[in-house]
Amino acid sequence: MATDQDQTDAAAHAAALEALIHAEIERAGGALAFDRFMDLALYAPGLGYYVAGATKLGASGDFVTAPELSPLFGGCVAAQCGEVLAALGGGDLLEFGAGSGALAAQVLAALAEQGVPPERYLILEPSPDLAERQRALLAERAPCWLERVHWVQRLPEGFRGVMLANEVLDAMPVHRFALGAGGEVLECLVTAPDGGLALVTGAPVSPGLAAAVERITALARAAGRPLPPGYRSELNLRLGPWMRAVADALSAGMLLLIDYGYPRAEYYLPERRDGTLLCHHRHQAHADPLANLGLQDITAHVDFTAVAEAGAAAGLGLAGYTSQAQFLIGCGLDRLLAAGAGDPAAMLDLAAGAKQLILPSAMGERFQAMALTRAVEPPASGWCGFSVRDLSGRL
Repeated sequence: MATDQDQTDAAAHAAALEALIHAEIERAGGALAFDRFMDLALYAPGLGYYVAGATKLGASGDFVTAPELSPLFGGCVAAQCGEVLAALGGGDLLEFGAGSGALAAQVLAALAEQGVPPERYLILEPSPDLAERQRALLAERAPCWLERVHWVQRLPEGFRGVMLANEVLDAMPVHRFALGAGGEVLECLVTAPDGGLALVTGAPVSPGLAAAVERITALARAAGRPLPPGYRSELNLRLGPWMRAVADALSAGMLLLIDYGYPRAEYYLPERRDGTLLCHHRHQAHADPLANLGLQDITAHVDFTAVAEAGAAAGLGLAGYTSQAQFLIGCGLDRLLAAGAGDPAAMLDLAAGAKQLILPSAMGERFQAMALTRAVEPPASGWCGFSVRDLSGRL
């Protein structure tokens, strides 16, 4: 339970971040593009949600990710990584934003059991606080592999191996847009009336936004599902530059992305008229990004069609796309469950975690997996994670 001092500290933190945002709004001429607001709310040095010191993941934080739910997740991810490392004859792993460090610990332990540990496990982590938490957890759970783990500040050159991005793209700042009464494109902006903060819509100020939205609306009309006036949603204009940077660093191997999202045709539906933006604070979800500044997560679902397009434009090949449930089953979830059958208590825990990972009502269908590759050939049977059911045709 939060103490009075905790509440006082939280209020001071939010006030300091709001002052920074006010200054940015003034420099921008009175209105700030939503993606820049989201960038500051999540990543402003010392103040943004992901770089400040509050606990974010797990029961005492704001949300729980798959590696915290069950070690089965990391064991399955390791199976896919092991295939790629075997195809390359060795290599490294790189994890973007490693959260609590649980996935790194699980993957390292599982690859060691397979006899194919990575030469290095690199973690690209923007949060100094999270990096320290990751070091502590790895020292506890995977001490014998800690010497292979290195925290880096930028993408390495000539990387060979697997890049992992689990729940990374959903936390990338997005632009918000709306459609006016005549179908015109409007941009969602943040202003500072009367010393507070407010969300408004106006003429687009972000380069490329209007053209990108017009492509979305044209596709919706062509599919017989025109988007109505007042429709609001989001798109990630930062995805292309990020993907080009990743592709430039990847000389051979796989970029494996797991996140919640949809193909484009399912993302921009008339009935999803308020978009997918969500905030998470103390395990409660709501839709107000201006609340709890610096103290809550702000996310948007991933347009996996846009991810595949960005990968292709950057020179990466689409190697597979499927639901998280099908990915985990293809990576041997049943085998890993059976391996825990000797301990009844452990088996109950594993079974409960497996349900959360694969049931459609939990994470199984809401989360998707995608692999983009360069200069690596799959086994004759295909990459295991996409061998059960490849849904690339839905993109």
